[in-house]
Amino acid sequence: MATAVALFSALAPSCVDFDVMADHPCPPSGTTLTWDNFGKNFMQQWCVACHGGPNGYSSRALNTLESVQANRERVFANAAGRNVAMPPGPQDPSQSDRDKLALWLTCGAK
Repeated sequence: MATAVALFSALAPSCVDFDVMADHPCPPSGTTLTWDNFGKNFMQQWCVACHGGPNGYSSRALNTLESVQANRERVFANAAGRNVAMPPGPQDPSQSDRDKLALWLTCGAK
C-alpha cells in the first residue's frame, strides 16, 4: 500500500499539495466518529455509486466497513483532508467532511 501512495505522490503534479495519512496521526483523545455515525453515510453519499454500488464503475468496493478499512490509505490519498481527487465532481464533499474523513481514517476507521 505504501508503494501505491508513493507512486501516486510521484505522479501527482508538483504544484499539488498532497496529504498522506502517516502525516496525520490520530489524536491522543481519538475520535467519536464511527462507521455508524459518519463513515457509512459518507461512503454512501460520495463513494458507493462508483465503488460498490449496483452500477459501480470501479472494482474497488467501499460499501462495507471492512472494505474501507482495507483501503484506508488509498481512500485518504484520494479524498481526505486536502486530497480532492475523488469524487470526480461536479458535486464534492465539504472541506469539513473531508477533514472528518481524514480523522476517522487515521483513527482506524472503526
